[in-house]
Amino acid sequence: MSPANLEVEVRQIEPSIISTRRDLHENPELTYMEKRTSKLVADKLKALNIDVKTGIGGTYGVLGILKGGKAGKVVGLRADMDALPVTEEVDLPFKSKNEGVMHACGHDTHVAMLLGAAELLSKHREDLAGTVKFFFQPAEEDGGRGGAKPMIEAGVMENPKVDYVFGLHIGGEYPSGTFGLRGGPIMAAPDAFKIKIIGRGGHGSRPHETIDPIFISAELIVALQGISSRLINPVEPFVVSVCSIHSGTRDNIIPDDAELLGTIRTLNEKTRRRAKKEVAHITKSICEAYGAKYEIDFKEDAYPVTYNNEEVTKKVTELLKTIRGTSTKEIDVKLGAEDFSRFLQKAPGTFYYVGTKNEKKDCVYPNHSSKFKVDEDVLKYGALSLAKLAFEFTQS
Repeated sequence: MSPANLEVEVRQIEPSIISTRRDLHENPELTYMEKRTSKLVADKLKALNIDVKTGIGGTYGVLGILKGGKAGKVVGLRADMDALPVTEEVDLPFKSKNEGVMHACGHDTHVAMLLGAAELLSKHREDLAGTVKFFFQPAEEDGGRGGAKPMIEAGVMENPKVDYVFGLHIGGEYPSGTFGLRGGPIMAAPDAFKIKIIGRGGHGSRPHETIDPIFISAELIVALQGISSRLINPVEPFVVSVCSIHSGTRDNIIPDDAELLGTIRTLNEKTRRRAKKEVAHITKSICEAYGAKYEIDFKEDAYPVTYNNEEVTKKVTELLKTIRGTSTKEIDVKLGAEDFSRFLQKAPGTFYYVGTKNEKKDCVYPNHSSKFKVDEDVLKYGALSLAKLAFEFTQS
C-alpha cells in the first residue's frame, strides 16, 4: 500500500509540477531534438538523488532508477517529451517561444507529472518495495522507429527486468479529473504509405494524349474506400485515409506524376496485413488499367497496436477510484497510435488518460490543435496516480 499522506504531499508540490510544465511549454522541442528537455529532466532527477542515465537510445532518452528500501518487483513509468510542428494560437503568459513549435499534444504535462511522481516516490524510498524506473522518452510523434524502440534496444526494460509498465496521456476530450481506461486494444497500429503515380503529362486541352496522374489519383482515392466497405469485415475497426496530394503547377498543364500520402489504422495484425495488401493491389490494378506506372512504400517499423493487459487494467482502475476528486470511466478504442505500445510488448501494463476538458477554463480543443489548452488542476492527479501505481505494483 502507498503511504497515506501522498494526497497531501502532491498538493504541496503542485506548484512545482505546474512550474515545470510551464517551463517546458514555453520551450518546446521537436522529435529527436529534445536536448533542453532532456537536461531539465536529468537535473531534476539528480536533485532527487535518483540514479540517472542520459543519451539513452542514441538521442535524448533519459532513464532514472529509484531503488526502494525493501525487496520487491520492478515498475517502469514513462513520459514522452517531444512537441509538434504547430504554431500556438493560445494567448498564455508561457506561450511557446519557439516559432512554429508547440506542445499541442500535452507531452509537457507528461514530463511534469512523471517528475512529480518521482519526487513523491523519492521521499518515501524506504517505504518502497522494489525498484521504479522512469523512462523519459523522445520522439513519440515520429510514428515509425520512434523513441521507445531505441530505448528498449538500449536495455531499459532489463537489468533489472521490468515486471509492469505504465504510461498516461493528457486527454482533451475527457472531463477534467476523469481517468479514462480500457483493457485490451486501446490504440491502433499506424501504417503510413506513399504512392507515386507516374503518368505522362501534356496540355489540358488534349487529355487523350496523356496519362493523367491526377485523374488516376481521384479514381484510386475512391477505390481505396472500398477496402473498409467491401473487402474487410465492416465491424472491424479500420480506417484508410489519403491525407495529402501533390501534383501539377498550372491550370492547363496535365502533370507527369502525382504523389499521395496516407495512413492505415487497424487494431489487429490480421486486418493490418490484409489492409496493406489490398492498398497495394488496388493501386497496382488502377494504375495498370490507365497505363501508368507506380511506386508504393509503407513506412517501416510503424508502431504496433497498443494493448493493455486486461487484469492489470482492472486493478489499475480500482486503484485510481481511490483518488479523491477524480472519477474513472471505460473509454472507447481510438484509431490514434502510441509507441508506448512497444513497452507493453515487453511487460504487462496499462496506458491510460487523464481528462483535461474544462469549458469554464476554455480547455475545449482537442490534442494537436493549435488552440489546445490544459486544465493544470489535473496535473496533481496524474502525478499521484503514477506514484500510487508504483507503490502498488512493486509490492504485488
